[in-house]
Amino acid sequence: MAKDQLQVLNALDVAKTQWYHFTAIVIAGMGFFTDAYDLFCISLVTKLLGRIYYYKEGSDSPGTLPDNVASAVNGVALCGTLAGQLFFGWLGDKMGRKRVYGMTLMMMVICSLASGLSFGKEPKAVMITLCFFRFWLGFGIGGDYPLSATIMSEYANKKTRGAFIAAVFAMQGFGILSGGMVAIIVSAAFKANFPAPIYSANPAASTVPEADYIWRIILMFGAIPALLTYYWRMKMPETARYTALVAKNAKQAAADMSKVLQVELEAEQEKVEQEKGKNDFGLFSAKFVRRHGLHLIGTTVTWFLLDVAYYSQNLFQKDIFTAIGWIPKAKTMNAIEEVYKIARAQTLIALCSTVPGYWFTVALIDKIGRFAIQLMGFFFMTVFMFALAIPYHHWTLPDHRIGFVVLYSLTFFFSNFGPNTTTFVVPAEIFPARLRSTCHGISAASGKAGAIVGAFGFLFLADTSGVKKALLILGGANFLGMLFTFLVPESKGKSLEEMSGEAEEEKGTTATVPV
Repeated sequence: MAKDQLQVLNALDVAKTQWYHFTAIVIAGMGFFTDAYDLFCISLVTKLLGRIYYYKEGSDSPGTLPDNVASAVNGVALCGTLAGQLFFGWLGDKMGRKRVYGMTLMMMVICSLASGLSFGKEPKAVMITLCFFRFWLGFGIGGDYPLSATIMSEYANKKTRGAFIAAVFAMQGFGILSGGMVAIIVSAAFKANFPAPIYSANPAASTVPEADYIWRIILMFGAIPALLTYYWRMKMPETARYTALVAKNAKQAAADMSKVLQVELEAEQEKVEQEKGKNDFGLFSAKFVRRHGLHLIGTTVTWFLLDVAYYSQNLFQKDIFTAIGWIPKAKTMNAIEEVYKIARAQTLIALCSTVPGYWFTVALIDKIGRFAIQLMGFFFMTVFMFALAIPYHHWTLPDHRIGFVVLYSLTFFFSNFGPNTTTFVVPAEIFPARLRSTCHGISAASGKAGAIVGAFGFLFLADTSGVKKALLILGGANFLGMLFTFLVPESKGKSLEEMSGEAEEEKGTTATVPV
C-alpha cells in the first residue's frame, strides 16, 4: 500500500469480515444464481421442444429440433451475453457500477417471463420468438458478469477478497442445481396429473398437450430470484473505489463507506484533486498495453478456452449421457418422462461435482492462490478429458458406464475448483478502477465467444465425427488453457491498487505491474 493511499480505500482493504460482506455476496450472488439457471435450463427442455413442435404424425421416432433451430435455441442467449458483457462492462466504468446494476436485473426478469410466453401459430414462429427473448435475456445476464465481479472486488478486504468474489460466482452452481430440481418437480407433477398414453409400439408419440406448459414454467421460474433481489441491489451504495478514483468524489466515497463500515472516515478531497489528470490512460493507449496488455491477453484467452469446454459439456450433457446409454433412447420414452430423466441426470452431476467444486475454490483461493488453482484445474480437466476420449468405446459398454460418469463428473469438479472460477475472479482484481469493469467485460465476452464455439461446434462434431472427437478437442483446449495461465499474475493478498499499478501512480512512479 502506498503511504498516501486514501483512508477510505485502506479501511476497505483492512476491514474485518462483517455483515455487509455477506449481504453483498448474497445480493450479487443471486444475480449469478439467476444467470446460471437461465443459461443452462434450456438444455433441459430442448428435446421436449422438438417433440412438441417437430413431431411428424405417424412417425415412429420422436420429433427433434432441426440442427439450425437447436443451434439457435442453445446459442442465442450466449450471443446476447457476449454483447451484454461488452456493453455493460463499458457502461459500468462510464456511469458507475450501481446505476447500471438495476438495469441488468430488470432485463433478466422481463425476458425470463417473456421467454416462457413465446408465441406463434407455427413452430417456426414460436422458436423465433423464443430466440428473440433469450437473446435479450442473455444481454441482461452479460451485464451481471463485470458488474457483480467489480462490485464485490471493490467492497472486499484484500485478505479474503478472492473468497468473496468466488462465493458470488459459486451461486452459479446452485442456479444449475436449481434448474434441474425445478425441472424434476415440474415434470413429476405433470407426469402424475397428465399421464401420457403409452403405446407399446410407439411411446415416443405419446406427448400430451399439457407438456407445452412444462418448458414454459421452467423458463419463467428464472424471473423469481432476480425479482426478489432487485430492491436490495438498489439500496447498495456505489463502491468507494469508483466514487473516489473514477468520479473523483472523495467526500461521497467517505460518507458511503462510513455507513457501511460504521466508522468515521476522512474525505481527503485534496488528495483526489491532486491526482486529477495524472495517468488517466485509456484502454487503447500504449501505456495500458505496456502495463496490462499481457494480462488482458491472459485473462481473455484462458476464459475463451475454458468456456469452449465448459459450456459444451453443460449444454450437451444429455447427448453424452444418451450416447453412453445412461439415459435411455428418446424413442423408448414419452416426452414428460424424458424431461424428468434428463433433469435427474444433470442434477446428480451438479450435486456431486459442480457445486462442491465451486466451494472448494471459495475455501482455498486465498490460501493457495489463483494461479495454482487455475493451473491445477486446467491440468486435471485435460487429463480426464483424454481419459474419456482415448478409450471412448470402452466407456460405452454397459459395465463401464458408471466409470464414464465418474470421470465426466471430475471434469466438472476441476473446472469449478479451477479455471471456471478463477477466470471470473482475476480480471476484477488486476486492472485499474477506471477500466476494471470494461476489462472484466472484455475477458468475460471472450469466454462467451468460447461458449458459442463450444455450443455450435460440439453440436456439429457430435453429429458428424462423434462424441469421441469432440472430447479430444476439448482436452486440447484445456491443455492450451494451462499454457496461457502463465500470462496471468497472482493477486493473492494484494490490494487492488497494488495489482493495477495505481499505488505506484500515487507515489509518482510508473513501475510496471509484474506478470
